[in-house]
Amino acid sequence: MSSSNYLSVKALTKYLKRKFDADPHLRDVYVTGELSNVKIHSSGHIYFTLKDDSSRINATMFRNQAAKLSFKPEEGMKVFIRGDVNIYEASGAYQLYAQTMEPDGIGGLFVAFNQLKERLEKEGLFNPNFKQPIPQYPKTIGVLTATTGAAIRDICTTITRRYPQVEILIYPTLVQGSGAAPNISENIYLANRQALCDVLIVGRGGGSIEDLWAFNEEIVARAIFESRIPIISAVGHETDTTIADFVADLRAPTPTAAAELAVPNQQELFQRILQKQTFMHQVMTSRLNFERSRLTKLQNSYPLATPERLYRPFIERLAQVDANLQNATKLYLLNQQAKLQSVDSKMKLFSPQHQLQAAKQQLQHTNNQLHRAMKQQLAQNKLAFQNQVRMLEALNPLALMSKGFSVAYKDQNVVKSVHELKKGDVVNMTFQDGFAEAKIVKTHVQKEGEAK
Repeated sequence: MSSSNYLSVKALTKYLKRKFDADPHLRDVYVTGELSNVKIHSSGHIYFTLKDDSSRINATMFRNQAAKLSFKPEEGMKVFIRGDVNIYEASGAYQLYAQTMEPDGIGGLFVAFNQLKERLEKEGLFNPNFKQPIPQYPKTIGVLTATTGAAIRDICTTITRRYPQVEILIYPTLVQGSGAAPNISENIYLANRQALCDVLIVGRGGGSIEDLWAFNEEIVARAIFESRIPIISAVGHETDTTIADFVADLRAPTPTAAAELAVPNQQELFQRILQKQTFMHQVMTSRLNFERSRLTKLQNSYPLATPERLYRPFIERLAQVDANLQNATKLYLLNQQAKLQSVDSKMKLFSPQHQLQAAKQQLQHTNNQLHRAMKQQLAQNKLAFQNQVRMLEALNPLALMSKGFSVAYKDQNVVKSVHELKKGDVVNMTFQDGFAEAKIVKTHVQKEGEAK
């Protein structure tokens, strides 16, 4: 055979793929088996092997179909799969393309419920330590449920009947269908933001597991767990249990029971108050009787019967102390008065006014002494002056000149001796009333014993 008679691998694979495509039995197959090698890709596609005791087949579930699963496929899980069988040309292997998948024996919702319950329990969302106490006497109760169902009517009727003082704030909520879970969680967050309620009732009436499934969604569970307002779950009937019941701060078997748990019974409160009132009246009556008996006993006791005898020694002691106090006060005042007078005298002695007066007196005394000294000094100076005047007058050459004497000057010097002159000298002659120039024509020295 020539090489042209051989098929390529690609051509053979395409041929087989067309055979698979043409076979109507492979377009819609129902297969059951055990999951193995389960790989959930980040893209959302699920790759796994479906096997039984003797065979296995590779299988794929694409993202669009995988997103519809209510549970997470796990290793070893027995499942029912509906899909088609075809060839993957890249590997040439045939594989099962799953369209739907259901767990074997139990429903997918139940598996999803258990898986979510197990995961949230590990995270601690069911931990009793995180449960918030329900207010005993709430003022406002928020109700998150459908406004058209019987649950809202049962809740409002029960609350109004039991505790009409409370205000009911209704948050119309979608509780069934694909948009129910987001709507429930949004209203829980809204109620927390508004912070108008003391407690929230979240729930709805009974139904199938599909009808109640919104309360098994993770976003609802997390919204309940994060709520700062205590939440009472009221989903379905007593036999219905949802994830919301595990997370809620208090689980009520029915919406009506939730209303009963949310508020006290007014009649019971009245009865309790009446019992408390009766008990308090009895206690007060008993206490009053006891106190009256005690008062009578005290009034008849010796100290209260003659109280003056009790305080008489104190009165005497008080009188003695008072007298001592008065004497001590007087003595103290006298001492203080003496000290005050002493201080006052010192203050007057050293006061500026007194110092000024003393200084004035000293100044006046000094002034008088100075005045007397000046007068005495003036008198002495006057007498000395007069003596000097008389002496000057006696020695005054002018006075001598008035008697006819004159003074000769040579070269501005008084001529005191004839020896200072010689013939021809010119001298100035000063007289009492003027002066004249004279020329020496002859000198004569007076001899001893010669008359002048």
